[in-house]
Amino acid sequence: MARLPRLTVTGYPHHIILRGNNRQDIFRGTADYQRMLDLLFEHSRSHKVDVHAYVLMGNHLHLLLTPQEDQGLPKMMQAVGRSYVQVFNKVHARTGTLWEGRYRSTLIQTDRYLLACMAYIDLNPVRAQMVAKPEDYPWSSYGHYAGLRADRLITPHALCWSLGNTPFAREAAYAELVRAGISADQQGALTNATLSGWALGDEHFVTALQAQTERRLFKTKAGRPYSRGDKPVPN
Repeated sequence: MARLPRLTVTGYPHHIILRGNNRQDIFRGTADYQRMLDLLFEHSRSHKVDVHAYVLMGNHLHLLLTPQEDQGLPKMMQAVGRSYVQVFNKVHARTGTLWEGRYRSTLIQTDRYLLACMAYIDLNPVRAQMVAKPEDYPWSSYGHYAGLRADRLITPHALCWSLGNTPFAREAAYAELVRAGISADQQGALTNATLSGWALGDEHFVTALQAQTERRLFKTKAGRPYSRGDKPVPN
């Protein structure tokens, strides 16, 4: 069966996962982490992609991005991936691939999943038992939203303004949001949708979105071909 083209639609947030091949480390020290942040900044700006949240883990990374131009997101990811591998291989005297194939992605419904996805991303180091609290991990967007530091890479999504009327109120509300965590259902939905490439949202959202792209956005029932009139099959 032919592989579906990656789903990318301008103006919508996308959750991205990029993994090291065979789960190998893609960062071996501070310089590697900083190099990735610099590349993300450079190429997100040049390809007009807003970076809302990120976390750089030892053998993978998560991003929450909104492309503002057609093909901006895949072009950005291609440029970042290639540039990083070239320098990583040179610095660490290695050859060959670094990534586990293509990056994985899903397009998410903003009002239902964006804040949950941000918390999901910033809680990754805690779930991995690398730190006790998200503020203890330096390579994520949490510090920016919690008011601990200014991060030039971050462009907050407009929905973040709903967290409070002042910067202090928004920072406190976001910290509380992350402290409360997300449900197992939300975590599973975000992970499964990203790894499978299906759009993540309610039936109305996915049906309306389907009108904007020829690419199929959801699973069809087993044994029958896809039709533009189909409705999403619940996960």
